Amino acid sequence: MHELSLAAGILQVVEQARDRDPFERVTHLRLQAGALAGVELSALRFALESLAPGTLLEGAVIDIDEQAGTAWCLRCEKSVPIFSRLDLCPLCEGASLRVTGGTELKVVDMRVL
Repeated sequence: MHELSLAAGILQVVEQARDRDPFERVTHLRLQAGALAGVELSALRFALESLAPGTLLEGAVIDIDEQAGTAWCLRCEKSVPIFSRLDLCPLCEGASLRVTGGTELKVVDMRVL
């Protein structure tokens, strides 16, 4: 389950933010995970909740927004939404797609005390 290492990385990002601008704890953490990032959202939430006790994330509300994937269709030359790397272009049903978005996992914002 690589979501545990992702959760540890997210905690490290939070700790680095605290080092730059001191705060006591996070009350609300909002993440954005792309549909093509290869992240199981429920497993990531479980991992974050498991790591939270005794850290800056203890008691924090964690929201994870899933962002749709996007791709450039080489056949119809348009940007299209996709939900899997195996999707066909929804406009022309072509298979020549170049992924352009939805592969990221990032901390969008956090509220702190």
